Amino acid sequence: MKITLTNAGKRFNREWIFRNFNYEFSAQKKYAITGPNGSGKSTLLQILSGALLLNEGDCNWQLNNVKIQPDKAYLYISIAAPYFELIEEMTAKEFLFFQNNFKNYINNISIEGILNEAGLANAEDKQIRFFSSGMKQRLKLAQAIFSDVPVVLLDEPCTNLDVPGFDLYYKWMENYCSDRLVIISSNDINEYKFCNSIINMQNHKPVKSISI
Repeated sequence: MKITLTNAGKRFNREWIFRNFNYEFSAQKKYAITGPNGSGKSTLLQILSGALLLNEGDCNWQLNNVKIQPDKAYLYISIAAPYFELIEEMTAKEFLFFQNNFKNYINNISIEGILNEAGLANAEDKQIRFFSSGMKQRLKLAQAIFSDVPVVLLDEPCTNLDVPGFDLYYKWMENYCSDRLVIISSNDINEYKFCNSIINMQNHKPVKSISI
């Protein structure tokens, strides 16, 4: 799958977050979006997911040279981010069953298999609200990475993970994301050190004119 931004611009109220952004995200490659807080990393990721609209320019999604309509883009994309909350009244098993109603899982892996991979098998019947922050993050990553989609978007993917959690993240990147388009929003090089390209959002900030 390919995502193309053409003269893309996004603003909140009168402030432009970025403008005249042109970029092509190619299939089977990994990209990092970096930049200071407030530079638009998460905003760009949500635009690429189809959750936010541009104020100017275009965002186009293509699969096998066939254009995908913006309201259908979510069918081909999974995302894990701090601002996308888990349903904490559900158990881990119930949550993964719920997600499975919208997207199949890769390699016909079972929900039990995903929980085993994430190290959550012993907590499968525990309500998510009783999970530690690290357990919640593993579950967020699992639902995104094991969804059978060509694009995986990750915002600060290793937040709250310990060293074994980082190791699990690297393992999943290598084993399950090598043939997919992966875009990571982060300022932590340990989260994106395997990426092919790095996009610094600071380079896309509009230049403010100075009144004399």
